Amino acid sequence: MFRASHSRIPEIVELAKKIRRRRPDILRTIRLGYSNARLEASDNRIKVTIRMDYGFHHVDNLIALVMLRCGGLDIRLPQPAI
Repeated sequence: MFRASHSRIPEIVELAKKIRRRRPDILRTIRLGYSNARLEASDNRIKVTIRMDYGFHHVDNLIALVMLRCGGLDIRLPQPAI
């Protein structure tokens, strides 16, 4: 970081400043294992749920459906006994 912030290339100096300013967020993201792909996937899942939920009259129903789809519950339908 020291070498980058003392570089003669303005773009590298600007990048070093951004990294230094956002360092706690960068380290937290690495530690938690989040990636942009994961966040985009969950965002897309919520958007699809909102589109699917177009006819609901109350926002509480929408929130419940998003929590159900994105909450990680594995609900299996009962299977007939053989």
